[in-house]
Amino acid sequence: MDVSIVILSWNTRDLLASCLRSIAADPQAPPHELIVVDNASEDGSREMVREQFPNVRLLVNPVNLGFGAGNNTAIPVALGRYVLFLNSDTLVHAGALAGLIAYADARPVVGIVGPKLLNDDGSLQYSCRRYPTLGAGFFRNTPLGRLFPNNRFASDYLMQNWPHQEAMDVDWVSGAALMIRREVLDETKGFDEEFYFYCEDLELCWRVNHSGRWKVSYYPHSVVTHSIGRSSDKAPTRMTWEFHRSQYLFYRKHYRATTLFFARPLIPLGIVLRATGQMTRYRVNYWRRRLRKRRKPGGDQQ
Repeated sequence: MDVSIVILSWNTRDLLASCLRSIAADPQAPPHELIVVDNASEDGSREMVREQFPNVRLLVNPVNLGFGAGNNTAIPVALGRYVLFLNSDTLVHAGALAGLIAYADARPVVGIVGPKLLNDDGSLQYSCRRYPTLGAGFFRNTPLGRLFPNNRFASDYLMQNWPHQEAMDVDWVSGAALMIRREVLDETKGFDEEFYFYCEDLELCWRVNHSGRWKVSYYPHSVVTHSIGRSSDKAPTRMTWEFHRSQYLFYRKHYRATTLFFARPLIPLGIVLRATGQMTRYRVNYWRRRLRKRRKPGGDQQ
């Protein structure tokens, strides 16, 4: 079997169904198996898979294990030469699976490969990136970044000035659609489960790239549409905290030892301040929407 496709889902029933249909509709799909890992959904996702996709192997987690641990539960049962970790909020374009496998087969040094990701409107999603830097932390999704939207720090991090029409070895690719060679998966043991949500893809690619044996590559001739944040948007404040927690874990695991001594306490402080600012903004916007709704005619006046 060429590839095991592992789809992790949490309360994304309709998106999951569309994702599975997109794979089934691909006339070029290579021999594959489909494994859906349900992370304690409460929206009927499990029942939908059993009724509409009886050939899909369904694994059910009794609690939401998060991204890394949830995906890892499928590793022991996956039979493919490759394992494609795929978000439930994706649509796989025809030929994408065959293209990824052909590319990896032609380059045995490639341990991980990611396809081109598109937004719902067809625009490019910056899914291959460079490793995070202090400058990117200051200017990516921050007030400074809004003041200087064309800053080079965020642009370099997102590889915005690089033409995304050619295959290239990169630092890391998005876990929304990440295919890993079985041998590499066995060596790495999958995602680091200390990361609950976010940065698991970055951390796994870091270990693969720094193994001295394998490369991480971007292959734009395989295309997947990705609707960003359909699961995480259900709990934005919690997910914002988890994102920054994961940033700190990645810093502690891979950057701290090479960080200048005097700067070590400043980076965690900056991460906490950044997280606090974003969560405060979410809450303020939430209450603004509530107030506007109450002021509308017929709104809740209690």
